[in-house]
Amino acid sequence: MINDAEKKNLITPGKTVLIEPTSGNMGISMAFMAAMKGYKMVLTMPSYTSLERRVTMKAFGAELIVTDPTKGMVEQLRRPMIFWNPHQMLSCYNNFQILQILSGGTVSGVGQYLKSQNPNVKIYGVEPAESNVLNGGPHQIMGNGVGFKPDILDMDVMEKVLEVSSEDAVKMARRLALEEGLMVGISSGANTVAALRLARMPENKGKLIVTVHPSFGERYLSSVLFEELRNEAANMQPVPVD
Repeated sequence: MINDAEKKNLITPGKTVLIEPTSGNMGISMAFMAAMKGYKMVLTMPSYTSLERRVTMKAFGAELIVTDPTKGMVEQLRRPMIFWNPHQMLSCYNNFQILQILSGGTVSGVGQYLKSQNPNVKIYGVEPAESNVLNGGPHQIMGNGVGFKPDILDMDVMEKVLEVSSEDAVKMARRLALEEGLMVGISSGANTVAALRLARMPENKGKLIVTVHPSFGERYLSSVLFEELRNEAANMQPVPVD
C-alpha cells in the first residue's frame, strides 16, 4: 500500500502522516515500514488488544491512539487506508492462507488467486462467533472480526464463513503449545478450530485442508491466553538452598 501510494505521488516521506486503524499485525507492519521510509505513523487500535502489540508499535516510533472498541471504529473509519484500499487485498494475492476476516483483504486476495489457479478450490472465512458481520459484539480473538462488511471483502470468493467462539480459540491456542510445540496466538487457535471442524466432516475425507497461524504467541503474553501461567510465573518464589 505504501509503495503503491509513493508511485502515485500520493505520499512523501518526511511530509505525509500515515494514519491507520489496526488490531495488531497490519499496524506493526505499517509502523516498521514508516520508520524505514521516514514517515510519521499514527495508529488507532481498540483497547482490548495486547500490551505487546502496543509496545512493538511504539518501539518503531508510531504514535498510538487506543480507542473504545464499541465506539472507536467509527472514528477510525473516517481515516481509512486498509478497509477500502484494494492494494491491501493485492498485497495478499500471492500468499497461501486460509483465512480470517478483518479488513477482508487477505481472504479476498488469496481467495481470488487460488480460484484463478483452480476453480474447484473452496475458500472459507473465519470470524468470532461473538462478533460476526451482523452483530459486532465484543470478543477476545485479536485481529479478527470488526462487526461490519468492509467494501473490499469479496463475499463471492468464499464458500462459507465459519464462526469460532473466543473460548474455543483460546483453548486451541493453548493446546497447540502443549501438544504441538507451536507458540501461537488466539487468532491462530481460531483458524485451527475451523480447519479441524472442516476436516471432521465425512464429505471432506481425504481432502487437503490448509490454514495458517498468522499470530505468534509472544504477542499474547499479557492477554487472557496466558493469564493463568502469567499469574503462576509472577508468584514464583526462589527455592531455598541449604
